[in-house]
Amino acid sequence: MSTPMHLNSKLEKDDMEKDVVETKYRRMIGSLMYLTFSRPDIVQSVGLCSKFQSHPKESHLFDVKRIIRYINGTADFGLWYPKSDEFCVVGYCVKDFVGDRVDRRSTLGICCFLRQSLNVWSNKKQVTVALSTAEAES
Repeated sequence: MSTPMHLNSKLEKDDMEKDVVETKYRRMIGSLMYLTFSRPDIVQSVGLCSKFQSHPKESHLFDVKRIIRYINGTADFGLWYPKSDEFCVVGYCVKDFVGDRVDRRSTLGICCFLRQSLNVWSNKKQVTVALSTAEAES
């Protein structure tokens, strides 16, 4: 099964594109936000789509429907924490410099595993716009 959205997917505002009904779009996003508590694999994609709740376009709705199709195809996925005496913690971090095409801010993502099971995950957008990578890292 593929990912909810393409890893390099960049949603943009396009005033020339056809509008969709905001209330329907917001209900769909709200339902997906609820699912992110048990499905960390959709957090990034839902976060990208949630930025366009005001004046969503057809392309945004298409991406939301793609996430829903992904969930339908991966209904048996979930978090599993097997019993073990072994204690091993591993963490990963990724930074997307100026990855948001709308507000030009960077995003930081982390995930930590306890043994083989995901324990902590986070995705945070930088508060300010960095003018250089040295500024972004400080």
